[in-house]
Amino acid sequence: MTDAPPTPRRTALDAVHRALGATMTDFAGWDMPLRYGSERDEHTAVRTRAGLFDLSHMGEIALTGPQAADALDHALVGHLSALAVGRARYTMICDSEGGILDDLIVYRLAEQEYLVVANASNAQVVLDALTERASGFDAAVRDDRDAYALLAVQGPQSPGILKGLTDADLDGLKYYAGLPGTVAGVPALIARTGYTGEDGFELFVAPDDAERVWQALTEAGAPVGLVPCGLSCRDTLRLEAGMPLYGHELGTDTTPFDAGLGRVVKFAKPGDFVGRGALEAAAREAEARPPRALTGLVAEGRRVPRAGYAVLGPDGSEIGRVTSGAPSPTLGKPIAMAYVDAEHAAPGSPGVAVDIRGTREPYEVVALPFYRRER
Repeated sequence: MTDAPPTPRRTALDAVHRALGATMTDFAGWDMPLRYGSERDEHTAVRTRAGLFDLSHMGEIALTGPQAADALDHALVGHLSALAVGRARYTMICDSEGGILDDLIVYRLAEQEYLVVANASNAQVVLDALTERASGFDAAVRDDRDAYALLAVQGPQSPGILKGLTDADLDGLKYYAGLPGTVAGVPALIARTGYTGEDGFELFVAPDDAERVWQALTEAGAPVGLVPCGLSCRDTLRLEAGMPLYGHELGTDTTPFDAGLGRVVKFAKPGDFVGRGALEAAAREAEARPPRALTGLVAEGRRVPRAGYAVLGPDGSEIGRVTSGAPSPTLGKPIAMAYVDAEHAAPGSPGVAVDIRGTREPYEVVALPFYRRER
């Protein structure tokens, strides 16, 4: 007799999603909206107007105390003690061999208080690692996953939608910054961050307030065409923007330098940090002769590459693997990210193809990202 699989967790907005007719899916142990109607329409809404997302599956972890900054400098590859209060930083947590355990956003809420946001699938791994790595510091690690619901409003119309609902100075809120305020009359951490390649905001509120904020955003956004959006269009949006996804472009078999994200590793910060030696070696290797590189591929035909498909060189030999692939609503053709041998990774490299179910399909090698918004 086998044990039944665990029942997926539901967010505070679950009833809202079901009332809207969302197609639900099990994602990292959560029952999440995949789409509400056409994922292409949802994608286009975010690119041209605005979309509203429930991201409450993400994992929030608080670090507090006199040595919280030092503990994070030791635990992560970034220089978090240099982060100003009210700002956020993209960083990573690596194992001792330099492999990526997760990519993170860290917010400094106060001099001795940080909020670490982990991917849903890795939240427990990150919590355990931070707890262990902070044990020698005067700092406390707290699991805050049940303390927050996380909503995101993304797209060019998102500042106008949010302005009428908040007391925060959105005009003065820079990209990768966050500040406390109110949204629809309830307390919130308002962050100018996102995973779509567009301007937008992520709103951390108490779970009991999530439905009120969702409904207020829906009503405020109706005149400009805001729509609810699911995980499916979030994936094509981040792919167009060249943003890596853990389990695809990132993993324990990948260092930040493999992913072209060596800039997040801060060797100049004071003290040691987990994985420093291995990452120093990876940095030297990447500078001397990178064995592979993450690059973009754009189809010449209509067939869509999927993760795991082989990338072929001019002679037909395998030179890499697709990590993410999908039709691009913005470009109007299939696109992919792939790790390929460095000699074939430069934009315009000739003769590159993807093996799609036994057929060699030609692809153009391009620089990432595929899409960059006008600022």
